[in-house]
Formats: sequence, C-alpha cells, structure tokens
Amino acid sequence: MQFTRLAAIATLATLAVATPTRRNEPASQCNTAPVQCCNSVQPADSAAASKALGLLGVVLQDVTVLVGLDCDPISVIGVGGDSCNASPVCCEDNSFHGLVAIGCVPVDLSL
Repeated sequence: MQFTRLAAIATLATLAVATPTRRNEPASQCNTAPVQCCNSVQPADSAAASKALGLLGVVLQDVTVLVGLDCDPISVIGVGGDSCNASPVCCEDNSFHGLVAIGCVPVDLSL
C-alpha cells in the first residue's frame, strides 16, 4: 500500500514538472527589439487580426501565431515615462509601421 502511494505521488510530481506553463518573457530577452506596446494582441486567425493582415496582403503559414494590432515601439531601458498600459510584446516581424506586428510574445516590463 505504501509503495502504491509513493508511486502515485512520484507520477504526479513528474507530470507537474513536465507540464509547460505560458509565462511572459522578460523584456530584456527580446532580441528583435524594440519591444512593442500593442492595443490588442490576438491569434492571427481572429477576426480583427485576419482583417488587418488581409488589408496588408499578408498571408501567414501559422494561423495560431500572435499578432499585435496598433503597436508603438517602447524603450525598456527605463528612460523616464516609457510604459505600456496595453499589451507589451516582443515580436519577430515589426515591419508594418505599427499597424500589425507578427509573431508576438507577451513580455514583462518589470523584469
């Protein structure tokens, strides 16, 4: 009986360690700078993101990628008033002049 309990606890502990959790990345880890402050961040297949991407003629292979909408670059170095009251993200493709940013990952500006 003791062995069965220990085996069950060990199995649960292994599953807990192996289960990934989605966390915000530290802003300092963004290697595609600058960090963006987007009014909205949605999967590419959402209605709003699909519409914006369609207007720009952008076709994505992975429709689950996160897309930032209406974005502005922000500095994370701590220059006074740089902050983001919307969604701070680090994105792979920021070449659409803030209309959309593609391949975004939420970031934590305090890290």
